[in-house]
Amino acid sequence: MHTWGSRTVVLLAASLYAVFLPLLGWVEQFWTLVPALALFGFAGNLLNVSVNTQAINVQAHYSKPIMGSFHGLWSLAGFLGGAFGTLLISWQQSPLSHFLLVAGLGLLIVAVAHQFTLRQDEGSEAGGMSLRRPEPYLLRIGLIAFCGMLCEGCMFDWSGVYFQRVVQPDATMVTSGYVACMSTMALGRFLSDYFTHRFGAARMLQISSTLISLGLLTAVLLPYLVPAIIGFLLVGFGIASVTPLAYSAAGQARTVSPGVALALVSTIGYLGFLLGPPLIGLLGEVFNLRISFALVAVIGAAVGVLAAGIATKSAKVRTPA
Repeated sequence: MHTWGSRTVVLLAASLYAVFLPLLGWVEQFWTLVPALALFGFAGNLLNVSVNTQAINVQAHYSKPIMGSFHGLWSLAGFLGGAFGTLLISWQQSPLSHFLLVAGLGLLIVAVAHQFTLRQDEGSEAGGMSLRRPEPYLLRIGLIAFCGMLCEGCMFDWSGVYFQRVVQPDATMVTSGYVACMSTMALGRFLSDYFTHRFGAARMLQISSTLISLGLLTAVLLPYLVPAIIGFLLVGFGIASVTPLAYSAAGQARTVSPGVALALVSTIGYLGFLLGPPLIGLLGEVFNLRISFALVAVIGAAVGVLAAGIATKSAKVRTPA
């Protein structure tokens, strides 16, 4: 992105993301599935970093934060994708036909949307990638993303298991915690821009940290259906703004370009998403899931500690390129 610009990379990555998806429907053996997943994952994270760089550039033309709304649309797309997949399964469509249809839709979106992308990146004159220690500011933002995405990964992978093993509701309510968390996460991302504009990034991260810890501790200390659902609702609101705010803050680094800064923060953050769920499972086996979720509450509290002193600079109104 530093060499070609985020516009070129986001269009290439979005196209590859769509093209690689049908590969997952064609493969029938493990040894072919692994490289297909590797290609798909590569395109996905390349798209993640480049489209967030575009979002930071768009936000620079506004007088208030808008990053949360972009991530809210991502959450909304997740709901729509799940519903669309459920519909196709009910129609007894094969994975390959499902993936080909989604790939075609993805390429159509790229064809329509490419004309609205920004051609020039803000801060592209700053440094590119180099083998040196990142500045402390970016390391701190990366750790915030790490903690936030670890909590997010825990809710993605373990909320249903927690309800099944610990809360033990009626079978029809086992997924209620997951649904509660994902719903408030999506809603919270659309609301987070308003509250970030009002309270500032550092205060918003501290509020988010409090909600994550309070929600998880509620579910741990009161492992019953209603309190656990309320707790997971709070967690969803808490994790909603951590990643968008971390990405926004990364884009304000001045020693490297926004794309390079986002790549670094995204890499550290995804380590939390990758390592968190196995860690929860290991602790759950050694101790129990309540202890595991209590540890995640502590990690959520670390977001607020790390956020002290992080302040997102006010964006200036500019004429779009």
